[in-house]
Amino acid sequence: MATLTEVPVQTMPSLSNDEIARYSRHLILPEVGMEGQQKLKAAKVLCVGTGGLGSPLAFYLAAAGVGTLGLVDFDVVDSSNLQRQIIHSTKDVGRLKLDSAEEKLKALNPHMKIVKYNTMLLSNNAMEIFKDFDIVADGTDNFPTRYLVNDACVLSGKPNVYGSIFRFEGQASVFATEAGPCYRCLYPEPPPPGLVPSCAEGGVLGILPGLVGVIQATEVIKLILGQGDPLIGRLLLVDSLGMRFRELKLRKNPDCPVCGTHPTVTALIDYEQFCGIQPAPAPDAKLVNGIEQIDVTAFKQQRDAGKDYFLLDVREPHEFKIAEIGGYLIPLGDLQKRVAELDKNRDIVVQCKSGGRSQKAAEFLQQAGFKVKNLAGGILAWSDQIDPKVPKY
Repeated sequence: MATLTEVPVQTMPSLSNDEIARYSRHLILPEVGMEGQQKLKAAKVLCVGTGGLGSPLAFYLAAAGVGTLGLVDFDVVDSSNLQRQIIHSTKDVGRLKLDSAEEKLKALNPHMKIVKYNTMLLSNNAMEIFKDFDIVADGTDNFPTRYLVNDACVLSGKPNVYGSIFRFEGQASVFATEAGPCYRCLYPEPPPPGLVPSCAEGGVLGILPGLVGVIQATEVIKLILGQGDPLIGRLLLVDSLGMRFRELKLRKNPDCPVCGTHPTVTALIDYEQFCGIQPAPAPDAKLVNGIEQIDVTAFKQQRDAGKDYFLLDVREPHEFKIAEIGGYLIPLGDLQKRVAELDKNRDIVVQCKSGGRSQKAAEFLQQAGFKVKNLAGGILAWSDQIDPKVPKY
């Protein structure tokens, strides 16, 4: 059994009769009891993100009686969130996720305190936000923020309850404890930009963040109670299609630049730069990495005027079935072996869902000698600005 000395417990708060009735199923567990429930009430947990993972995570921590929940998010609810972000509902579309989440959590448990941070987590604010919490639960979906959360947890001495999801698979662990490894021990370097698609590009099974988020909530509660065997030094792998759970043993890396014996990262860094992510181009940028950008309005005007553009769609076939604007389909992964299907004598405009994959395709085609432009904003911009009957997904 592991106990967590890293989580300080304040003077134990008392429980009202209403709280005793609410948590009665906890109180009759010897491993929780009155003292354990008081620990939960005294605990302060920070949830980074109120999306797919943050929704079940925050819901169950609130239901369990965690006294203070911090929520970090700056996004608004979109209809595409509702397939998995169960803390939000249809009427919340357009609202700040923080306000939507607070409303649901307070409705579930009015005995708790919620602290909202309507901001992007950054190197210049993470340490200040983390300092008032005992445990940080990472529900983010991008590599710069994962490394930022990890490093800030190591530097501030806070356990990092980690989860991640993609398509049908997930991961969970507990990082940054004194005895165990950190996220950098597992992944010393981020993957090259674009190698791992986001959930927006690759998709995610709606129930999967529920599975992984509940595992994260379980680990948080175990750490607070000092009960059970936390996922310290273990990476839990979730395969929802096969409904299999596997475990990898992890060891603390003595040469880790953050938690090793001779750390070289002693302050938070520029994590966008660390992950090799270039700043987003200005909306009116004409060139990105040498590729001319054409917006959807200009493209439609020129095509309507008789400009002989060849529109190349580099999305996947199942995306093409959802929505299309008349392009010739060659998925990005097939482009190199199918490049002979394209005519070097024609001007090519490349499009995808939002402009990222088409930019990569355009860079490849330009190097191969084609005259090419990237359709900025892709099919989403076309739906917004040209034809709202084209579905957005």
